[in-house]
Amino acid sequence: MPIPPPLNTVGETIVGSLSGKEIFIPNVGAPPIPSIVLPGIVCNGLKASAFEGVDLSTGYPDACSFKRRFGLLIPATNTAMEYDLWSIVFNNQGEAALDGVGLHTTTVITPKPDVGTAEGRENFKRQFLGGVKTSTTNALLAAPQYLILGLSLEHILSGLPAIHDEMEDIRSYSNLSWAFWEDAAKAALKCYGAKRIGLLTPWEKLGNASAVKMFEDMGVEVVATAGFSCGNIQHIAHIPDWAKEKAVLELLATKENKLDAIVQCGTNMSMMKVTEKLEPRIGIPILAINPTIFWYALRENGFKSPLVKSGRLLREF
Repeated sequence: MPIPPPLNTVGETIVGSLSGKEIFIPNVGAPPIPSIVLPGIVCNGLKASAFEGVDLSTGYPDACSFKRRFGLLIPATNTAMEYDLWSIVFNNQGEAALDGVGLHTTTVITPKPDVGTAEGRENFKRQFLGGVKTSTTNALLAAPQYLILGLSLEHILSGLPAIHDEMEDIRSYSNLSWAFWEDAAKAALKCYGAKRIGLLTPWEKLGNASAVKMFEDMGVEVVATAGFSCGNIQHIAHIPDWAKEKAVLELLATKENKLDAIVQCGTNMSMMKVTEKLEPRIGIPILAINPTIFWYALRENGFKSPLVKSGRLLREF
């Protein structure tokens, strides 16, 4: 395991707007930064004595991530979540939005992505949870200010108590705060007062049953579930949008189900385009996992502006 970098204890403490918890934000631009070695700035190999303007006593921010530098941890098989989060950033530039927000992605090694059986799910759980600590250590090398876990644990851990225990263990790996799907989902459902939900997942019946238990532990009724029974974690990214739309319209958002919201699990199954297309049609929010986790991270970090092209949640709360 790599040696973790020293903890940055210089910064400020804010209060998360959704959790009400204190969040420590390291000052990653504290002087002296950037570090410049002697003899200083050079030109053609010689000290550029006439070059002025770099005051190392003040410190300089990250040129790209000058508002917030997020660390994102995802399974090595995931090809969707980083794309979704960067899409939100690039679709919401400008002084009042996400200009200056950056993501540093670190993968968690998951060499056996087969989840089509109970044994496969158990193997994946050991791979991912066993690799999170190492990946967190790697992520800290980029000096992030806040961390995001890009995996929905409810399909590999049964019930909120087991998930909370694992979350507390993960939190102990650094002095930073985290955005977890379980916290984000609970906060988003509270915004809408949603009590009857439908679940859309890439998983088979065992994974869906585990997900249902988590939401029931939150006090939410899962009226209907739809799962694509994908047996390989990497292949989840290949589920076509038309199939997701069909599942929403024909299996979940029916008159008989009378749902308050649809919740989508599985970070490798992008729902951004489907959400934007179907929410106006079905009249209820679709809480897709990737934008919902990022919404939680942004709001906890004080980014309050409405965000576009990401679903109702990010525009309305």
